[in-house]
Amino acid sequence: MNLGIESLRVTRRMACRASGRWIAIGIATALAGFWSSCDAMAVPRGEPVFDAPLPDAPLPDAPIFVDGQAQVVEGFSDPKLWVREVLWVEAEFDSDGDGKRDRMHVDVTRQRQTESGLKVPVVYESSPYFSGVAASSPKYMWDPHQELDDKHPLHDDPPAIGYDERKLRISDDLIAEWVPRGFAVVHSESPGTGLSQGAPTCGGANESLGPKAVIDWLNGRAKGFSKLEGGTEVKAYWTTGKVGMTGTSYNGTLCLSAATTGVEGLAAIIPVAPNTSYYRYYRANGLVRHPGGYMGEDMDVLYEFIQSGDPSRRKWADDHVRDRELIAGIDRRTGDWNDFWKERDYWLQLGKVTAPTLLAHGLNDWNVMPSHSTYVYQQLKKQGVPVQLFLHQGGHGGNPPFPAMNRWFTRWLYEVDNGVEDDPLCTVVREGASMASPTPYADWPNPDASMVVLRPRAGGHEIGALVAAVEFDAGAADSAKETLTDDAEKSGSELARADRSQHRLLYALPPLVSALHLSGTAKVTIRLACDKKAANLSVWLVSLPFTESRDTNANLITRGWADPRNHASIEKQEPLVPGKSYDVTFELEPDDQVIPAGEQIALMIFSSDRDFTLWPKAGTKLTVDLAGTSLELPVVGGAAALAAATAAQGR
Repeated sequence: MNLGIESLRVTRRMACRASGRWIAIGIATALAGFWSSCDAMAVPRGEPVFDAPLPDAPLPDAPIFVDGQAQVVEGFSDPKLWVREVLWVEAEFDSDGDGKRDRMHVDVTRQRQTESGLKVPVVYESSPYFSGVAASSPKYMWDPHQELDDKHPLHDDPPAIGYDERKLRISDDLIAEWVPRGFAVVHSESPGTGLSQGAPTCGGANESLGPKAVIDWLNGRAKGFSKLEGGTEVKAYWTTGKVGMTGTSYNGTLCLSAATTGVEGLAAIIPVAPNTSYYRYYRANGLVRHPGGYMGEDMDVLYEFIQSGDPSRRKWADDHVRDRELIAGIDRRTGDWNDFWKERDYWLQLGKVTAPTLLAHGLNDWNVMPSHSTYVYQQLKKQGVPVQLFLHQGGHGGNPPFPAMNRWFTRWLYEVDNGVEDDPLCTVVREGASMASPTPYADWPNPDASMVVLRPRAGGHEIGALVAAVEFDAGAADSAKETLTDDAEKSGSELARADRSQHRLLYALPPLVSALHLSGTAKVTIRLACDKKAANLSVWLVSLPFTESRDTNANLITRGWADPRNHASIEKQEPLVPGKSYDVTFELEPDDQVIPAGEQIALMIFSSDRDFTLWPKAGTKLTVDLAGTSLELPVVGGAAALAAATAAQGR
């Protein structure tokens, strides 16, 4: 499995997070020659632009559908015949404190036939990345060398992102795929980025209301203007008003955030690797945690990373948003849940979502982790919203196969009865398979999966046994207590490879005699005592042998983290009483993986995870009481399948 964040190319004029963790994906390289021939300044604001005269023969004026998918139409396919517009849509908020409603920068690409009466639906992408991102350096991040509970010293700010008021066109993404198939493509810049007014709030209400305003404009409920200030009114007379949003990472987040407003006209969304809860992005069960690959990042760092708006408004935004709201709200001294995080948690805002939702996520995405999509999938299903889930074995990003996206937008934007709502609820790209060939399942987790309780036995400094046990059967528990010593200089992969270590505890099932399919969300309960008032707690589920010759990605099944001080609640930590035992229960990240025969499934317990947690000084000791420690593992086929795959449980 691939743990690394995928290195994905983006098109010209589209921002990629060179140092941050969310990647905006561009796929319209076929248009490179076309756009290079166009001077951005030649595009009048809010007025249609024609690159070529109409041909003598009439242009086809209707989309074509085959097998439930929109087809490329010759008359829609010549970029020289497309209409391009740039405009600003007035939103319902003032997020930059100037006393006026903010305007969102928007561009449109549509078929020439829309000037002759054709009305088309819209594929829409919004992003904070389109006008560039800030430089990356550890000095612009929070220093992870931090004692738990200590005050964190502030970090430096990166140089300001360049501001170019002449950059009117926003992005080439999506156009080559959707305009020839009879959809208009619309892009907009998030508040406070590029030529959009306002201030970035990193999950604040204006980031949901910005795309809502654009959808309202497309439905005649909001005003568009030909200029950033003043200008003539621009109307969307050419659209049916049905909108489908898509995008990856932050762009995928904005799909869901717009849907949480309940805006009329948002007919479908396809969020790819969306961040659906900022708390769960930067925290884990009360623990201050960083996204994989971006040690020291937090909400204020994200703000700096995307702050590409009007420099004349920068000081106000830095003072009122970054300093008073973001830095004050994140409370890095603890990882406790608070009102700041609540406002930025879309899990709590799903009640208004009605847009049919096709979610996509990588099971080895340690940036925006899989739970961000699996939770939303399960909740929308309970609400009766049409929803499907595409999972793959890779890292950050990864669209569903294009035919699946086409069917989704064709069904909900053109109302073609292609039966997509009767398709399998979940598809999973199995190990070694092509992204284009996922395996269908009736639901996720796999309906045949059930939890099997496993308990550790002494020997964790080397490899102790992990045995199946009847839940609550005390006779299956080992009464031993084993101690580990924290050392943040030791990476998780180094600890998992070690034949013996005082810095972790490792417990494994016997080698599998046949493949074992895991599907769902594992959970651990660890009874522990600490010799200090605070400690990190990290858990990996791995497959052995974990050797240097194997990529870490191939060995890691899933992982999770918690702050033992939040054992009772994520809302308020309590200092640990040295020597006192606490039961800490938390879920690991969801997974769907087939473990091959010959490998061992192992539970590794350690303290500081160098890739994700703060790095306190080495030496904190955790004592794990095996009698109160267990792993609940989601096994397809349940206990019988596990017994068959391990041949014999006793050792």
